[in-house]
Amino acid sequence: MVSNVEIKGFDEFAKYTDNIDPNGPPVFFYFSGEKTADGNSWCPDCVEAEPIVRAYLTELKKSVIFAYVDVGNREYWKDKACPFRTDSRTRLMVIPTIIKWKGVQRLEGEQCSKRDLLQMLFEEED
Repeated sequence: MVSNVEIKGFDEFAKYTDNIDPNGPPVFFYFSGEKTADGNSWCPDCVEAEPIVRAYLTELKKSVIFAYVDVGNREYWKDKACPFRTDSRTRLMVIPTIIKWKGVQRLEGEQCSKRDLLQMLFEEED
């Protein structure tokens, strides 16, 4: 059973992480570019990966929290001082990126579009 959470911006992300239940289901963060008026991200790699990730999640047979994180518009994301890039909890270099909270595992860029890598990330036991 996948629980979906939508998070917009770094402040909301930081607030959410402060309240994660350490005894709850694993939390996976999917970082993506802000959606434009047409409902798609400005980030082409994010547009490609999102339907693959979401389709995979419909098949997942374990309890996880999937948190979709909007990192902002292109200009904000490209700024080297963007907190998603500089904060020790994220240290993002590319989007999309999927990280397992409190884990070292992450998928970056085109890796997020590969079902076999999604399976390894989401189904690996701690």
